[in-house]
Formats: sequence, C-alpha cells, structure tokens
Amino acid sequence: MELTTHSPEETVSLGYSIGKALKKGDIIALQGTLAAGKTTITKGIASALGVSETVTSPTFTLISEYKARLPLYHMDVYRLDSTEDFLNLGVEELLYGDGVCVVEWSEKVMEVLPKETIIIRLEAEDTGFRHITIDNWPYGALHP
Repeated sequence: MELTTHSPEETVSLGYSIGKALKKGDIIALQGTLAAGKTTITKGIASALGVSETVTSPTFTLISEYKARLPLYHMDVYRLDSTEDFLNLGVEELLYGDGVCVVEWSEKVMEVLPKETIIIRLEAEDTGFRHITIDNWPYGALHP
C-alpha cells in the first residue's frame, strides 16, 4: 500500500488510523532516513492506543514503554551495532508479548523480526510531503 501525507498532522492522523487497527502482538518496523517521520507516525499510533504521555524518540533510552489499551513498546535501534545487541536488550519478551511494538531504524534488525511484521517505509520530501509504503498490512484500507 502506498500513501502520501502532506503535513506532520496528516502523518500523525495516518498513525492514528494504523493504531486503531492494531492488535496484541503486532510489530511495526519503521524505516526511513533522519526526519522521515518515524516518531511522528508513532505519535499517532500511540494516541490511538490511548497513550496519554508525550511520545518522543527513544534514541538514548532505546526502549520506551507506554501504558495504554495495549502496552506500546517504542524501540529505537539507531545506536545499536548488531542484531545481537538488539536481542541482548531482552526484546523477545516484548516482541512476543501482549503489547504492540514499534521499532524505529528496523532495517538494522529485520533478520530477527517475525515474518508477519508490518513494515512502514517513510520518505520525506523538501516540500514536507511524506511518501509512505506499508507492507504486510493485514487490516484493510487506510487513509491519512
């Protein structure tokens, strides 16, 4: 599925639509360059799950956990050197747990994510538009 958002607000809105459909055990693999909108779309996902806290990029904490309708585990693997480093964080319990996992910079750890992982690629243009490609989406049509 390919979509385009025209503003950060539309990207959050798309994230909200994604979040409303998610179920226990879903994993979202976010991919894209710096400032592509990975954390922006995660804010919408978190809102749909009922997260009341402000969602920020967990670049330095690596994993942020938010309590909500379904627990949200927001991971950022940008600073990790290997899939072994990722697994050493104890993520398997989270990946196969009762919540939803969102993994930023997932390109670095795709080999250890389940084949059912929903992959979202974001590309930002200078105009502020974002081209978003979603693979493995099992829940029907989405609209920003």
